[in-house]
Amino acid sequence: MGSGLGVGMGWATVLIAALAYLSVLFAIAHWADRRAAAGRSVIASPTIFALSLAVYCTTWTFYGSVGRAATLGIGFLPVYLGPTLLMLLAPLVLRKILRIAKAQRITSIADFLASRYGHSPLLGGLVALTATVGVTPYIALQLKAVAVSFDVLTGGGLGTAPPFLDSGFLIAAAMALFAIVFGARQIDAAEHHPGMVAAIALESLVKLVAFLAVGLFVVWGLHGGLGALFDAAASRPDIARLLGSEAALGGAGGAWVTTTILSAAAMLCLPRQFQVMVIESVDERHLERAVWLFPLYLLLINLFVLPVALSGLLTFGGGVDPDLFVVALPLHGGAQWLALLAFLGGLSAAAGMIVVESVALSTMLCNDLVMPVLLRTRPKALARSADLAPLLLAVRRAAILAILLFGYGYFRLAGSAYALVSIGLISFAAVAQFAPALIGGLYWRGATRRGAIGGVSAGTLVWAYTLLLPSFARSGWLPASFIADGPWGLTALRPYALLGLEGWDPLAHALFWSALANIGTYVALSLFDRPGAAERAQAVAFVDVFESSGSTSIPAAPEDWRSEASVGDLTRVVARFLGLQRAEQAFVGAAPEEPAGPERLRLAERLLAGAIGGASARVALASSVSAGAVEAAELLRMLDETSDVIAHSRQLELKTVELERATDALRAANERLTELDRLKDDFLSTVTHELRTPLTSIRALSEILHDDPGLDSGQRQEFLAVIIKESERLTRLINQVLDMAKIEAGLLDWRIGSIDPAQALTQAVAATEALFLERGIALSVDIPGHLQLVRGDEDRVIQVAVNLLSNAAKFTPPGGRVRLQARPEGGRLRVTVTDSGPGVAPKDRKLVFDRFRQAGDRLSGKPAGTGLGLAIAKRIVEHLGGDIGVDDAPGGADAGSGESGTDKSDSIGAAFWFTLPLAGSAPDGSTARDSTE
Repeated sequence: MGSGLGVGMGWATVLIAALAYLSVLFAIAHWADRRAAAGRSVIASPTIFALSLAVYCTTWTFYGSVGRAATLGIGFLPVYLGPTLLMLLAPLVLRKILRIAKAQRITSIADFLASRYGHSPLLGGLVALTATVGVTPYIALQLKAVAVSFDVLTGGGLGTAPPFLDSGFLIAAAMALFAIVFGARQIDAAEHHPGMVAAIALESLVKLVAFLAVGLFVVWGLHGGLGALFDAAASRPDIARLLGSEAALGGAGGAWVTTTILSAAAMLCLPRQFQVMVIESVDERHLERAVWLFPLYLLLINLFVLPVALSGLLTFGGGVDPDLFVVALPLHGGAQWLALLAFLGGLSAAAGMIVVESVALSTMLCNDLVMPVLLRTRPKALARSADLAPLLLAVRRAAILAILLFGYGYFRLAGSAYALVSIGLISFAAVAQFAPALIGGLYWRGATRRGAIGGVSAGTLVWAYTLLLPSFARSGWLPASFIADGPWGLTALRPYALLGLEGWDPLAHALFWSALANIGTYVALSLFDRPGAAERAQAVAFVDVFESSGSTSIPAAPEDWRSEASVGDLTRVVARFLGLQRAEQAFVGAAPEEPAGPERLRLAERLLAGAIGGASARVALASSVSAGAVEAAELLRMLDETSDVIAHSRQLELKTVELERATDALRAANERLTELDRLKDDFLSTVTHELRTPLTSIRALSEILHDDPGLDSGQRQEFLAVIIKESERLTRLINQVLDMAKIEAGLLDWRIGSIDPAQALTQAVAATEALFLERGIALSVDIPGHLQLVRGDEDRVIQVAVNLLSNAAKFTPPGGRVRLQARPEGGRLRVTVTDSGPGVAPKDRKLVFDRFRQAGDRLSGKPAGTGLGLAIAKRIVEHLGGDIGVDDAPGGADAGSGESGTDKSDSIGAAFWFTLPLAGSAPDGSTARDSTE
């Protein structure tokens, strides 16, 4: 590894420090388990939940990101962009997964997929096997990183030791012990592991602090600051390329997009991530903090990745593996204590991943591979055992040992051929094969079991051919010609250029072909498949989880069921897996000879699912219930019929909800029609009154003029003036009614264009000035001299302004004040008419703009008019793309504190306003055109 690393530490010192640190983790886990047993679980904290998600940051992050940055610059970032983007979708995707997992008592991602697709044992086993094979290289990555960093720190240490005596094996053994003690000591895998989660949260803090400490030391301790470090890097052409985008993007063959997609899928589908994010979650509301805290963690732990990579290249050149810069640089700088802290940080990163991954994988192997086989092949032998809990625990513990042994074997035999990141990406691509079936199962009711099995199988086979087998070839297990020439010399089958697709990054190439095979098969088979009753029931339960009532209520069984399992049968089945006490609690109050019925069958299935998974639970029920009560085939048929009833029941629930909504809508519509009918009667009464009054005056005065030809000329002129005034009043009334009718029918003529608002408002003031003089009301006008043009119809704008000014004159008492003001406001012109009248109560401020509605409707005295003026003004303003409303006059009392109307004499008025868009800004939703319609 070259010289210049500085003086290493004794291997005994490092080993003792590592064992001491692991002992602390054991102590923390034990303490957390004891607190949980006392009812004060530490994992009921959203911060602990968010920190546990940082198990995503393994030695890949701690060591491998620096190695990737030393080659690609900022090209290491996509690994963390994917999880960050996924957290943005947490309210949509993750929250739904959490809700489903709690309702179904899910134990792993394999159990999740198996349960979604009709409790399929075949799918669960396939996912468990694929995850185990795919994640084994990832476990090897952790062991390799710890072992190599141990060698660097100790100057060789145990690195030359024979197999099973090296540092990698010692770490694997310690992690196996931890996983067995704190992750595999209870039967119900759906329950939480507070000790394990607390230790993971602590490890997340340790590796963050360690990496930040190394980064600060490298930047300011070795280089005197970021500026000096980057200047030194920029002066070296071979290193300066890392500061630009060419190293990260050039020739990457879509690696950025590929890695981002894979990392997002891995965040969702890696067994360890599913374990801490879903199985260990105690409250889905914890996602609210994780949405921002986990991305913040990713940002902090990656702050110094590029500076450390640049410093390592400047210091060591090519003499030290870039993956080891985090330990090598402190050693070179004489900070042995910091190098030891960095090693412990890397150990934390590895330990967290190994423990959680092995627990998750062991649960999957036990529940979805081993138990289904045992239940189907040796049901009588299992039936003779009154307590299967020891068998379950033994299987899980053996699985943990086997998983870590395989990981260690891969590390010894093939791990040396790859950098850390390359090993990790192989695993990411493997678990990404679960994503189509998982996401599709959440939102597509038509997705079927055969489609999911076919998709996962096809995608996994392509992954194995394009990524896994080439890793064997590069490790010497297969001929090198397998990569260069393809099997049997068939160039079209070259794993890195399948069917002639050349020039792509191997990872992008593998993702393309595996996704094409996976999604294509999944969709095609689902479209042409016909799901069974159990699949349909589970599809509804998963897709519509937020619409369901939360409890699974099953109607009584049909009367033609003659052979039912008894409560005693179910108690015996559950007791064999969960213990007699738990079984008796589940069926308390029921006689053993009482028929179980579909409700208790469903309860038994859910209890067993928490211990052995959904698919195995169904097999256990079918194979363990006494034959005298019900045969296995009959029991499965009963469960399927129950599931069918559940599906129909949920569909009926949804239809009932929709019917209730429709009923509410009809009720509201009926109330609105009743109100409109009343308003129509009021309108006809008002219009009749308004027409009769001027007509009566006109007729009476006309008769006087007709019957008395000798009437004094002054009196005659006065009568004629009254007739003309009343005729104008009739004309206004008729015009208002006609305008409203035209607006409602869309027949009103519009001449919309750019107009001068000052000119239009001035004309409105001139038209109403006499009205203010007549009533002794002071009118003030505040219109700036150079207002920007607005988009509108000048005649209609004048009509609106006249209406607001006339209303102000009508409701303002003699001696009062009215003010017209125009001001530009945020791309619009705002026109306000403020009066000192009685004001408008808040509860009436929307009603006054309705047809036939007047502010004085419920007052002792009703103001003159039809109540159409403001309704017409509202429709004109909205057609022109503006808004209209009413507020309290500035500085006035709240007009709505009491009843509306003239009895609020102490109120100081209302402020009616409307807005118009400035010329050149199209009004939202306006259909107006710059022409005469």
